[in-house]
This record gives sequence, structure tokens and C-alpha cells, in this order.
Amino acid sequence: MGKIKMKISVIALVAVLLTVMSQATLAYYQTVGKATNVVTSGNIQFMIHEKTDQGTEFPKEGVYIVPGDIVSKQVSIENDCAHPFYLRVKIVYGVNSQELSAEDCFKLNINEEHWELHDGWYYYKGIVSPGETTPNVFSHVEMVGSKIDNSYIGKTLTLTVNAQAVQSENNPISNGNTYTASGWPAE
Repeated sequence: MGKIKMKISVIALVAVLLTVMSQATLAYYQTVGKATNVVTSGNIQFMIHEKTDQGTEFPKEGVYIVPGDIVSKQVSIENDCAHPFYLRVKIVYGVNSQELSAEDCFKLNINEEHWELHDGWYYYKGIVSPGETTPNVFSHVEMVGSKIDNSYIGKTLTLTVNAQAVQSENNPISNGNTYTASGWPAE
């Protein structure tokens, strides 16, 4: 009987060793690690500049006009961030909070050398690098005398410049047309 107890003890010892070793092996294969990677996206910032031909800021309160006047208003956009971008501008005309078409009252001298009209937006034909200011979108506004009649007396005519930009880094365009860039916001 002593040999049987010895065999049982040896078998039990082997079973315990196998169990301990298999648990260590299972623990080795089940080890889980965790890594946290932080990715920060850049942001695009720009400033719209509205100046007169004298180099002064265009008056925030506007200007008094009569039909046929030509008003100096030079509009450019400055890249105020560390990333280059594509840029587009939309000009919205109005009278007393009602939208007008451009032909109703205003005539602009758009800089077609640097800006291209597509789907109601003027797209800058290049990339605006950090710290760079675009050439003027336009430099003066003519009040179309034949369109401004007595019905406009005492009303406020508005010309609003809206601008949008998308990153140019890793954002290819087709045939040099910046309006083909990805990411333009929906209106």
C-alpha cells in the first residue's frame, strides 16, 4: 500500500505542477496592454479685411450713397493660422434685410485674375499660405443709378462678404480648380 500512496502522491504532485504551469502559460497568452494615442486636428482661421482706397478700415456704420456713386471697398482675406488652405467667398446683396440679386443695385469689379466664379461662390485660384493675404476680391462698388430709384430712399443697402476655407494639406484638386477640393461646407 505504501507504493500505491507514493504513486498517488507523485501523480497528485504532477497534476498540481501541470495546473500551475498551465495557468502561468494562460496568463502569459492573455496579457492585455493599452496604448492611448492623441491626435489633434488643426484648425483654420482667417480674417476678412475691408479697406478703402486710402488704406483705412471701411466704416462699420457704412457710407451714405446716391445713385451712380462708386464706393471704394477693398476686400481681402488673411490666413491667420499655421495651415495653408483653399478659400471661397460669397457676396450677398440686400436691402432692409431682404436679399437682392447683384444686378438690382450693385456692380462690382471682381478680380478675375485671382478669383473664379463657380456655383455662386468666388474661389481663390491658389493656396493661401500661413500669414498670407489674398489679392482683393474686388476694390470698389458702383451703385447702379438706373436701378436705384425713389423706392430706395431711406432704405439700407447691404453688401455682405461670407468666406469659407478648407485645408489644402492632403486635399488634392482637379485641373487646378480649387472648387474641386473636398470638405467645402454645405450652404
